[in-house]
Amino acid sequence: MELDATGWSGEGAFTQLLVDALKTHPAISFIKVEDAPASRSEASYSFISNEVFIAFAPGSSRMTITTLSSVLESLPGIGVPDYEDESMIQYLRSERVIPPYQTRGYKLIELVRIYEVGSSPRH
Repeated sequence: MELDATGWSGEGAFTQLLVDALKTHPAISFIKVEDAPASRSEASYSFISNEVFIAFAPGSSRMTITTLSSVLESLPGIGVPDYEDESMIQYLRSERVIPPYQTRGYKLIELVRIYEVGSSPRH
């Protein structure tokens, strides 16, 4: 299994959870993780958007984005995607973060989209 994370800042705990799960799946031979251009941060919120591209290993012809979605759905901490179709799986997670020694927290919003290599990202 080959992982290319050169285009990823490493931000996004949920993205890391997904990548770790994908790395252990025998039908996946390649994973590329990238920061999506929509990421931004303001005083009251931080929006992280990441894209994950995967390639299925030769001989795993029955594996598709839809069947991968079913596999991920059964894993603890991942669950049902917020949106999926035949070419993409999308997760949207949010949490309230209150850093130590601060009175005001911020909302962390993380959007992760998974595509099969060769498909076009949505903009």
